[in-house]
Amino acid sequence: MSDAPEVRPPVVTPVRVVIALCLLAPFVAMLWVGSYAKVDPAFIGIPFFYWYQMLWVLISTGLTMTAYKLWQRDQRARHGGAK
Repeated sequence: MSDAPEVRPPVVTPVRVVIALCLLAPFVAMLWVGSYAKVDPAFIGIPFFYWYQMLWVLISTGLTMTAYKLWQRDQRARHGGAK
């Protein structure tokens, strides 16, 4: 038994801030309706309102995947690369 206190890594790290931003960006983009509640510019005949939302489906997928990979890397680093 050691009397030395256990040293824990900080809870908020730059990687975790990036993860939070990746997960927060789609919510902000979709909740700010005034930025995309319009018809023009149309893309191949599809009004802006619709193609903007569909584009965010793809962007959200990429951001979520990035956040997940960063989280896995962060967890491996915190647990000494045990996995």
